[in-house]
Amino acid sequence: MRDQDYMNLAINVAKAGVGQTTPNPVVGAVIVNDGRVVGIGAHLKAGEPHAEVHAIRMAGEKAQNSTAYVTLEPCSHHGKTPPCADLLITSKVKRVVVATTDPNPLVAGKGIAKLKAAGIEVEVGVCKEQADALNAVFFHYLDKKRPYVTLKSATTLDGKIATVTGESKWITGEAARQDVHLYRSIHDAILVGVNTVLMDNPSLTTRLPNGTGKNPIRVILDSKLRTPLDSQIVNDGKAETWIIVSNQVNQEKINEFSEKKGVRIIQLQEANLSISTMLTRLGEEGISSIFVEGGAEVNGSFLKEKAINQVIVYLAPKLFGGKQAPTAIGGSGIESIDDSLQLTIKSVEQLGEDVKIIAEPEL
Repeated sequence: MRDQDYMNLAINVAKAGVGQTTPNPVVGAVIVNDGRVVGIGAHLKAGEPHAEVHAIRMAGEKAQNSTAYVTLEPCSHHGKTPPCADLLITSKVKRVVVATTDPNPLVAGKGIAKLKAAGIEVEVGVCKEQADALNAVFFHYLDKKRPYVTLKSATTLDGKIATVTGESKWITGEAARQDVHLYRSIHDAILVGVNTVLMDNPSLTTRLPNGTGKNPIRVILDSKLRTPLDSQIVNDGKAETWIIVSNQVNQEKINEFSEKKGVRIIQLQEANLSISTMLTRLGEEGISSIFVEGGAEVNGSFLKEKAINQVIVYLAPKLFGGKQAPTAIGGSGIESIDDSLQLTIKSVEQLGEDVKIIAEPEL
């Protein structure tokens, strides 16, 4: 096998930790000795052993004179766990292949430098594009200090998210809906506007087979705090609920939610909620990724501020028609094509009868 093959194995192993490692990156490691895989590991949760630790433990004495394949530069500093670069050195690994460097200032080339100083052969950049994609959320949060935003919509082929009467269940089929729940489980938070709560009374939890998958923090954009006190999202206790409100809401009303219901109210010091301000605040709270399942107006607000890192659209083979039937993105819209958010389609696949499209803004 070639270096690319072993690194692809490490990348696939790393995927086991997607959505579980916040605020840490997703990392996979593979130890190879004499053409045989002798150790495999993934980082699964912040504060727990890193991928290299699991892989070295599995390899045991066979780590000596081996080649280690790591999807992200080994750490060189003491955090909640010891430096992985030191472990590779003391384990007498002969060669380390790194997919991509770690932009974290605490690492940023220092791990590679430490390995080279110890006489270990290091190669960097094997399968870099795939490894970078694996940690798109981590890199974005590290750079911008605000969450990576995925905007999801499920529409008919003519772009409708409901009929003229507001009926919207179900536009897509079971396969697409299960895929949505998988995305919920790997994001730190799920966000909707208060209108979605008023119309649908959703739970916004993860419902995967056999009860698997974690529930994200549920965030509601609600400038005037109109969320009903008896709504599911306030009372079910299945996940944390945060409500973002404006400076127009009085403390007495806030206390009804925070003290009586245990709901966290985050009050921004502005009358009209800004998506940018909200994202900055959520970033300060440690939220690195948000799955936006809002209605047309919320989606329109994210588009207006171009605060979108990824778009996922599920297209159902249906036509609703109707000028008054809501579309996926509302708001005032753009006036010129030149002002549009230009996207690059990353993938297209069929899920049951529906089509799933993933696109990202052009850099």
